[in-house]
Amino acid sequence: MAIEIKAPAFPESVADGEIASWHKGEGDAVARDELIVEIETDKVVMEVLAPEDGVISKIHAQEGDTIQSEQVLATLEQGAASASAPASKEPAPAAAPAAKADSAAAEMTGPAARQLLEEHKLDPSSITGTGKGGRITKEDILDHLKTKDAAPALSPAVAAAVPAVPVGPSGERVEKRVPMTRMRARIAERLLEATQQTAMLTTFNEVNMAPVMALRSKYKDQFEKVHNGTRLGFMGFFVKAACEALKRFPAVNASIDGSDVVYHGYQDIGVAVSTENGLVVPVLRDADFMSLADVEAAIRDLGIRAKDNKLTIEDMTGGTFTVTNGGVFGSLLSTPILNPPQTGILGMHKIQDRPMAVNGQVVILPMMNLALSYDHRLIDGKTAVQFLVAIKDLIEDPARILLQL
Repeated sequence: MAIEIKAPAFPESVADGEIASWHKGEGDAVARDELIVEIETDKVVMEVLAPEDGVISKIHAQEGDTIQSEQVLATLEQGAASASAPASKEPAPAAAPAAKADSAAAEMTGPAARQLLEEHKLDPSSITGTGKGGRITKEDILDHLKTKDAAPALSPAVAAAVPAVPVGPSGERVEKRVPMTRMRARIAERLLEATQQTAMLTTFNEVNMAPVMALRSKYKDQFEKVHNGTRLGFMGFFVKAACEALKRFPAVNASIDGSDVVYHGYQDIGVAVSTENGLVVPVLRDADFMSLADVEAAIRDLGIRAKDNKLTIEDMTGGTFTVTNGGVFGSLLSTPILNPPQTGILGMHKIQDRPMAVNGQVVILPMMNLALSYDHRLIDGKTAVQFLVAIKDLIEDPARILLQL
């Protein structure tokens, strides 16, 4: 029985996708729920799994092809895996293992790489693949050809006669050109859109982290024990502080839609997460109704799924305000870029001990710089400054978050 394997249904915000990599080829046996192909959209990488046990009989779209929502990607012959299995367990001829290895290595290539192998009559088993799952990429073959051309093989007698000579700088200026991924291209497009189509401005302040650090130090072990391994971090405090400040300054939680201003009666907080594919912003829905433990657990879960390419488009859609923490990479100060159509984004930075004047005395305190970028078309400077001061007051006296003061 033939089964059509289709691309997932894309939401309206995603126009199309691109075949990132095939994990199975034509003639390969697959088990139910086994990964077959990955599709890269401008937001997430989506996985397509096998609906049933069987054999891939036909692949209709190759790596790099642009595909539409619910387009047929491959045909699966259900139950054909068992039928294609060898009926006899007699030992194979001595040359069979090598042939099998060559065949397996050839299957671990994309269409472009396979064409290069055929053109240059190369043995795929002699090339080390650097692609996902050990796949041989086009770049691997080109590097292999360069090495082969640059260093011709010497006979054992000649090699023994040639003394070992230290190799100095060759002066070669190496360049590598690769196409930008769809996700990176979309990120670039949105960043450019934010800078060109908004009146973006940034205001700064600094916050004394000593109260939160003392609270965290006192309760972190008990917090982790009570909440099933969830660690007490700093991000949870800032998300909860942002929710409280957004209630006081609804313009910062609003968005611009054409000539209309949309005021949101809820706080969906986007949390920026860095991945190998670029910066993504999964959303905490109704963060104002989440406890501190719920926020920390959700952020950890989203972070893990982001790095494993397990985020769904629904995880990335929406959001009324964003929090980003460049401090984890050592940033002391930055101007975060808006995430349209949102009108505000809060940037956290590295905690650093600094001399501060307190009641006429110089005291060393752990300080963090805060940055609020906002759309000046909707938010006045006064509102932005007051919003950031509200964040500062809530963090410097964390009890205010619980008491909503």
